[in-house]
Amino acid sequence: MPAADYRLVSYATRQDTVTRAGILFRDSVTDARTVLGPEARNVLDILRDWEQASQRLEEFDGSRDSVALDSVTLAAPLLYPGTFFCAGANYWDHLHEMSEFIRQMTGKLPAVEKAAEPWFFIKTSAGSIVGPEADVRLPAFSKSVDWEAELGVVIGRPTRNVAEADALDAVAGYVIVNDLSARDLMKREGSPFVYDWIGQKCFADAAPMGPWLTPAAAVPTPEDLVIRLSVNGVIKQQSNTGQMVHSISEQIAYLSRHVELQPGDVIATGTPAGVGMPRGEFLKVGDEVVVEIEGLGRLKNRMIEDRV
Repeated sequence: MPAADYRLVSYATRQDTVTRAGILFRDSVTDARTVLGPEARNVLDILRDWEQASQRLEEFDGSRDSVALDSVTLAAPLLYPGTFFCAGANYWDHLHEMSEFIRQMTGKLPAVEKAAEPWFFIKTSAGSIVGPEADVRLPAFSKSVDWEAELGVVIGRPTRNVAEADALDAVAGYVIVNDLSARDLMKREGSPFVYDWIGQKCFADAAPMGPWLTPAAAVPTPEDLVIRLSVNGVIKQQSNTGQMVHSISEQIAYLSRHVELQPGDVIATGTPAGVGMPRGEFLKVGDEVVVEIEGLGRLKNRMIEDRV
């Protein structure tokens, strides 16, 4: 079997609605506990022992009881990551896009250059993450919800003060993320503390993620992947992860200087050009958003009204 010829999923069957960890091999899903033991209840449990688990998973050939992929319901592969870091302004094409947008708004063209260090905010996980095919409730308090296709990096071991040269050793795998953003809540009027990161980034269903976790061994060039997003079949974002300003290694090394990264932490590594804000285009009820990253699958979600 080729190395890492599997994916990790969170799934429920039609007969049993309990969500559990699964091993996707070709078009079939096997309960992870039958391969890794009873402690593999969810994907986070697997990541906490990733060094041992990944070795056993690479030997898995699908020869266990399984169910067809099209007969199960997939949830987000990581239901409850410990910390969900998000890189801001980290694609060159997006920086140029936003610089031109600011010029149109103010008459001044900001310089586009690489900052000394990457820049992050934190997004809620359990309160915001939804899986593939899930309906996304557009928040009633926002009229300007925007899309952001992103490559998510999943940490596989405790990592503190790691050098850039060794940073990728901390990566268990990769996942697709859509960092939905309420653009009309970016700033708080009448306050010296201008930016509202909770309001614009942390509403319910603000972080579609999936469809599965692809192990790092199956992604030899994570910074050379086609990334695209479409709304109702119209492509809005199409770029390549090679457009990142700060590399994945730089991002991991920076974060690890401040905190000890933990297994299951997720780093959304930034979005390319093509977001809706510069064009005044935002999501509405009924829209279907599809994010695709080369080799990582397809994440589809439909926007619905939040009736709460």
